[in-house]
Amino acid sequence: MNNNRKKKIAFHTLGCKLNFAETSTLARSFPAEKYERVASGQEADIYIINTCSVTGVADRKCRQAVKRFIKRCPDAFIAVTGCYAQLRPGELASIPGVDLVLGTNERFSIMDFFEDTGKRSGAEIHSCELSDSDRFMHSFSAGDRTRSFLKVQDGCDYNCSYCTIPLARGRSRNPEIKTLAAEAGTIAAGGVKEIVLTGVNTGDFGKSTGKSLVNLLGELVRVKGIERYRISSVEPNLLTDELIALCAAEPVIMPHFHIPLQSGSDKILALMKRRYRRELFAERVWHINDTIPLAGIGADIIAGFPGESETDFAETFSFLESLPLSYLHVFPFSERPGTAAEKLPGKVPHKEKDLRCKNLLDLSQKKAMEFRERNRGKKAEVLFEHVKSKGLIYGFTGNYIRVEHPWEAALAGNIRKVTILGMSASGNMNIELNRS
Repeated sequence: MNNNRKKKIAFHTLGCKLNFAETSTLARSFPAEKYERVASGQEADIYIINTCSVTGVADRKCRQAVKRFIKRCPDAFIAVTGCYAQLRPGELASIPGVDLVLGTNERFSIMDFFEDTGKRSGAEIHSCELSDSDRFMHSFSAGDRTRSFLKVQDGCDYNCSYCTIPLARGRSRNPEIKTLAAEAGTIAAGGVKEIVLTGVNTGDFGKSTGKSLVNLLGELVRVKGIERYRISSVEPNLLTDELIALCAAEPVIMPHFHIPLQSGSDKILALMKRRYRRELFAERVWHINDTIPLAGIGADIIAGFPGESETDFAETFSFLESLPLSYLHVFPFSERPGTAAEKLPGKVPHKEKDLRCKNLLDLSQKKAMEFRERNRGKKAEVLFEHVKSKGLIYGFTGNYIRVEHPWEAALAGNIRKVTILGMSASGNMNIELNRS
């Protein structure tokens, strides 16, 4: 490399919103006088890949991404971090062309590893145990003028039988509320209108500081300049009446709840080592529906968990069908090395898992259409995106309905009152701007 010029550096993120927030923060740690940031689709001197390991498919996508960058620029310095790097550093290091593998804690001092970005003869691995770690990597995304992802919590103490995330990220922890409020102020100063609160187990916020998610939101709503807060996900057993009441009372907190369910069978929930049963989930959903009638409510579902019989799946399907949900995130069960579920009997064949996923996705589409119809003719507020596509501008209502409208540059990045009309050919909702 020519050391007389800035080094071109590209970042590529796989996985969740939390990873995107952390990648954005990592990128800001590289001084602009030495590094020129370029898109990951361009040629670069350095590629940093932030990985995910939530499923076997995620692992495969990570390996494919690493190999793709190596093929594009064989002389580039290749660094890999994130959950997959923490859990399986040797697998990444064995890929010819990888130079550096950084675990979760090592990212705190990432610049220490970039004094020499010459190609290595073999990958260096820097990864340590996280069991006793209380370190918290403060992160928020920047560069998107519409919304920012603010990391408020990390780690998890739940140890569900199918999940490796506690091994990848350590125990549940969070920073002080005043620090997060200051970060929200920084985000607001950049002109961002919406903040999405992210974490591994967001509802567990406060466990390490003696506070709660309600305490955090109560402080964040006072930050000037932020017009919307959205909570990424909250476990059913952590979705309290107080939290729902606050969301109903504060217009700045969006009426949108994403609640992991995973199964509608109590037998399977017990095998998963979840901390609730289906009755609690149903009670929480109906309480939201009664308190905030047009709230968007989504759920995560795992299809084909070991031991899930046809009867168990039918129970899950009918349970979901009975609830006022607006969408489902559906995942086929993915066996993760080192988890308790890996040793469970009753493995479901891949074809059957795929069929169950298809049935659930069809149900999700039906639920989404029903929810949109419930909103037809209603007044709403939409935050419009900056991207123009096919002559249209897109945005989301507070309850997470995607809308489209003929492009008007003045709408981009702004919140406007609208009336929701019928469904477009693309599946989004058409709207009418309230111009008065």
